[in-house]
Formats: sequence, structure tokens, C-alpha cells
Amino acid sequence: MESIYDIVIVGGGPAGYTAALYAARAGLSTLVLEKFSAGGQMTETPMIENYPGVPDGIDGFSLGDQMKRGAERFGAETRQTEVLSMTLTESPKSIQTDSGTVLARAVILAMGAVHRHLGVEHEQELIGRGVGYCAACDGMLYRGKTVAVVGGGNSAASDALLLSKLCKKVYVIHRRDTLRATRIYHDPLMKAENVEILWDSAVRELLFDRKLEGVRVENLKNGEETTLSLDGLFISIGRSPATEIVAGQVELDPFGYIVADESTKTNLPGVFAAGDIREKSLRQIVTAASDGAVAAHFAEEYLTV
Repeated sequence: MESIYDIVIVGGGPAGYTAALYAARAGLSTLVLEKFSAGGQMTETPMIENYPGVPDGIDGFSLGDQMKRGAERFGAETRQTEVLSMTLTESPKSIQTDSGTVLARAVILAMGAVHRHLGVEHEQELIGRGVGYCAACDGMLYRGKTVAVVGGGNSAASDALLLSKLCKKVYVIHRRDTLRATRIYHDPLMKAENVEILWDSAVRELLFDRKLEGVRVENLKNGEETTLSLDGLFISIGRSPATEIVAGQVELDPFGYIVADESTKTNLPGVFAAGDIREKSLRQIVTAASDGAVAAHFAEEYLTV
């Protein structure tokens, strides 16, 4: 007879391992299921400078490993495995992995959301060397420099405004002739003297030596090409939450994020959503960690009722 864990956490990023830390310290048998290495998206970040208590910064891989070791110190287990499917409407809840079935009294979903990529050649190898996806995380690295933001939605507009306060020049490269962002962003962007919007445009090539040096941009209406000299390129074309595996069981919003308020409770009893996977206004490492603590608290409450 396979043992039943009190809490199984799907995803080993900052939300998952913070939840594991709090759950294990509360004396609950806790298992983290992670496909890759600890840290989630953090592992793609060469330097994190906005996490409290780390004044000199830290690379994402090391921070993820420290979070994992902190949770395991109190008894949390980690299993490196791929989750294939979940049955969350029954009790106990059942999680099928490529290494067998896991049973749980409560489940915390912390699979995260991934940034959408442009898909241009050399994009992956230039991440952390001029190409980024989070202006709030990395904008300070480009103070006084020239950068570009790709996108026209709320995230892109917000990133451009943030960068306009730090950078000498900010280009916004957008495929359409109007912003998709809500009206609140339009006037501030138009009034920012160091922001220039390239309408009907797309990035066709990344120019680099050992780091990004510029981009080749095509005007989609007339085919004209322009070369921009850049220190940094922020790609803000949205995220894709990793929720396909729970669609049809857990309630999702129109964008695919799990519907869960600040309590992290989903529509299913004993199922919680923490970190970037749930609908929320700010997705940062610190907010993911906060969600993990909250999810563990309410999972413990659920188990003791």
C-alpha cells in the first residue's frame, strides 16, 4: 500500500519550495515534484538583485538550490520526475508521474508560467547577455543605457515606463499601429521624451558579439529595415501558464491562469495555487515565495479541519 503524503507540491520554484519549507516545519509529510532543477524560471537568471536579504545579488540556480536545501532541512522530500496527469477531484488526490503514482491529502500547484519567446535565432543563448524578459528584475543593469521593449500590451507598456526612468533611450517595438495596453499607459508613454515607438515593426535579427549589440527591425507595412544599437532587449509579449495539465478540473481565467485569490484556494477543496500560475497583478520571486507560505498555511488548515 503506497503511503499518502499530507501535501504534494507540483513545481520546485520559489513558490513550491517556500510552501515545502512551511509545510515541513509544520510537521506535515511533504513532497516536491520537479521535472528539472530547483528554482524554476530563476535558473535562467544570471543575477538576481531584488530578493530581500541578498544585498550582493545571487544567481538563480544558487538561490533555487538554497531554497531546496532549506526545505529539505526540515524533512521535505524532492522527487525529480515529470508529472503526466493529476486527479484532483477525489480523496486522496492522485498524481501520475513518469516514476509512478503519488497520493496526497492536499496539493499545491506551483508549476509557474513561462515567458513567451520571440523565436528569433540566438535568443536563448543571449538570455542574460542583453536579452531579458523582466524589466522589474533586470532594468537597473541598464541605467543610463539604450534598450528596447518588444510588445504592445500592459506588460510591455509598464516595462517601457519603468525603463524610461532608468535608461537614456527606450524603443518600443510593436507589430501593430496601436497599443493593446489599457488607456492608462498611453499618455505617459507618449509624453516620455526618451521613449520612441516603432509601429508596425518586428525584430528579425539579434546582432551580437559576446553580448547583444543591437537588433535588425523590419517595418511590416513597407518592408524597410532599420538597425538599432542597443545595450538591452526586453521581450514583453506575455506568458504561458503551465496549466494544461489541470484544465477541466481547476477553474482557469480567460488567459489560462488558475483562479485563486490571496488565500491561494482554488475551486477544488484541498487544492491550492501558488506563484506565477495563479491570476495576480505582480509576478516576482518574492511574490511567488509569499504565495508559497500562504498556500502551506491554508493547506495545513484544510488538513486539520
